[in-house]
Amino acid sequence: MAIDIEMPAVAECGANDCAYNVDGGCNARAITVGDGLNPGCDTFFVAARHTRSLRQAGVGACKVSSCRHNDDFECQAQAIRVDRKADGGACTTFEKR
Repeated sequence: MAIDIEMPAVAECGANDCAYNVDGGCNARAITVGDGLNPGCDTFFVAARHTRSLRQAGVGACKVSSCRHNDDFECQAQAIRVDRKADGGACTTFEKR
């Protein structure tokens, strides 16, 4: 059974070493953003072999309540971009309220 849920798309991903990144696109089913304070991509992980999926990821949850796009822990942006930062990926669409 498929679940049809509208969510913002991950339009582009610059974390090229993430297992879900294929040619600059995120191919996870959905990602989670943040640890409460920082808009990191919690779904990011490094793997030598990248996913075979060709779906476009959506933002399933956002735990960064200080972002202006966050409403009840759900992202309301049209789409987001993830880039490589320090120890992982980070949502660069983040805008402080």
